[in-house]
Amino acid sequence: MSIGLAEEAVGSVPAGVKSELLGVGTSLLDAILGYLVVFIGLILLMVVVIATGKIMVSRMKKSEVKKTEAPAPVAPAVPEAMKELAPGSAGDVKLYDTDPRDAAMIMAIVADKLQKPLNELRFVSIKEVK
Repeated sequence: MSIGLAEEAVGSVPAGVKSELLGVGTSLLDAILGYLVVFIGLILLMVVVIATGKIMVSRMKKSEVKKTEAPAPVAPAVPEAMKELAPGSAGDVKLYDTDPRDAAMIMAIVADKLQKPLNELRFVSIKEVK
């Protein structure tokens, strides 16, 4: 490539292409149309999201109705040990490497911190962490 051709390619406009600036009216019309397309897209997206939400809510309501209409499963018979608990008792507590006296103190402290009566709390197990 010669130096003359390089100067022509960089410094001149190819033949047949006019260099025109857009007018103010055309630029304004292009901007308005662009914004209009974006806002219409956002509105359509919003409609789709709202419709999907309403469909999901109606499906959840239908499934809740079906669950309440379904017959409740028969509960297994309560063992005799559960029937003989003291009034206000919540059942047995499994103790793992813990003295019963320490477990009683822990339960009392938890009940005091939660400001709940001990008979409203249910302790499943107490394990000493070493």
